Amino acid sequence: MIRQLKTLDPGRHSRHPLHDFDRVWPESNCYVDLWIEVLHAWGFEPEAALPFTLFVDFEGDQWTFFKFPLADLYRTYGIDVFELNVWRPLIQHVDEQLALERLPIVEVDAFYLPDTHGTSYRTQHTKTSIAMQALDAATLRLGYFHNAGYHELEGDDFRGIFLARDDAHSGCLPPYVEVAKVVSRSRRSSGALAAASVDALSHQLARRPRVNPFCRYRERLPGDLWSLSESADQFHPYAFANFRQCGAAFELGGTYLRWLDRNGETGLGPVAAACDVIATTAKTLQLKTARFVNANRPFDPMPLVATMTCAWEEIMNGLNSRYGPVAGRG
Repeated sequence: MIRQLKTLDPGRHSRHPLHDFDRVWPESNCYVDLWIEVLHAWGFEPEAALPFTLFVDFEGDQWTFFKFPLADLYRTYGIDVFELNVWRPLIQHVDEQLALERLPIVEVDAFYLPDTHGTSYRTQHTKTSIAMQALDAATLRLGYFHNAGYHELEGDDFRGIFLARDDAHSGCLPPYVEVAKVVSRSRRSSGALAAASVDALSHQLARRPRVNPFCRYRERLPGDLWSLSESADQFHPYAFANFRQCGAAFELGGTYLRWLDRNGETGLGPVAAACDVIATTAKTLQLKTARFVNANRPFDPMPLVATMTCAWEEIMNGLNSRYGPVAGRG
C-alpha cells in the first residue's frame, strides 16, 4: 500500500522563493531547507517562522547550526514536532506515522540520496535529515524532502536507507527521528500570522548574543586561515560551518524582516538592508578565503569582518528599539 501525505511530483516541484538560485545563499542547512519546502508544500508561509535566524552566534569553532525552534513551529502554524522512539524496524514506524498523516523527519546517510549526486551520493557517508512524505514498500520507492527540493529514491538506495539498517545484524544504531503533526488545521489571517511572528521575534530577541559575535570571530579568523592554508581539504567543511551558516542566516533574516514589513510592520527596510550586508560580505569572505587556500592569494579579512560587525550592531539596535523591553514588548 502506498502511504503519502500529498501527491507530489519531483519533476514538477516548485522550490520556494527562499531557495531561488539568484539568492546569495540559495541553501542554508538540511534541516532549515527541508522545513522551508515542507511548509511551502503544506500551504504555510515559511517566512513567518524565521525570526530565529537573526540571532545566530559564533560558537567557538563555528557559527550556530540554526534550526526552526519547535516551539515557534507550534506557535506560528500549530505544528507539533516530537522525537520518535525507534524500537522496531524504521520502515514500520514510517509506514504507521504516514498512515496517521504525520511527517517523519529521519537522520539518514546521504550516501543513498540521489539528489546529492556530485557530492555525497555513492561517494561518502555523511549524515543528513530528510522528511519522508511518500512510501511504497512493495516497489521500494520513497518520496522525500531534502535540502531545497522534493525527490524520490528507489531500489538499492531504498534498501540502504531502510532494509540494511533494519537488519538485526547490521550493527547500525537506530537513527534520530522526529515526527511532525498538524494539530490545528485552521489557517491564521495575515494579521494574526504577523502578530504571532512578532511575538516569536520578541522572545528570540531576549536570547540574542550579549556580545557582538563578530568581535569574537575577528579574534579567531586569523588562526583559522592559517590552519586552512596547512590543510586545504578542510576548506569546504569549514566554509559550511562558518561562512554559509552565518551568511545564510542573515539573508533569511533580511527576507523575514521584509515579509514583516509587507504585513503591517513597516519601516524595517534599513534593518533588513544591514542583514543583506552580512550575507553578501560572508560570501565575499568565502570567495577570498577559497582563493587564499587554493591559489595562495593572501588577503586581509579584517575590513570585511569590521563591516559585518557594524552591520550586526545596526540590526540589534534597530530590533531592540522596536521589539525589545524598552518598546514595551517581550
